[in-house]
Amino acid sequence: MFADPARAMTAARALVDPRCWTRSHLLAWVLMPDHWHGLVALGEDDALPALIRRIKTSTARCVRRDQRHAGPVWARAYHDHALRKEEDLLGAARYLVMNPVRAGLVRRCGWYPYWDAVWL
Repeated sequence: MFADPARAMTAARALVDPRCWTRSHLLAWVLMPDHWHGLVALGEDDALPALIRRIKTSTARCVRRDQRHAGPVWARAYHDHALRKEEDLLGAARYLVMNPVRAGLVRRCGWYPYWDAVWL
């Protein structure tokens, strides 16, 4: 799905749209050719299922509109993992943004165009 650069750029813009992030904060993310990883600070009055629904709905609308894509954009399910200690955040972010390198897409994470982290 996101191996196509135009679709990936459309999805990346939608993923960081502030309207998705009114109650929670996106700390780090990477859009892979077939999935997305995000490190999220969930707001007190936000629920993870609601946040995931907002993200998937927003990105799917944008991809369908801008790329004239008629099929599904996301799988129905998602996998989450809660970090227990705040000091784990930076290590988790580093691991997350290195996914394109581990997948053999690029040799350096900075060469991959579809990621960001608040620590930059």
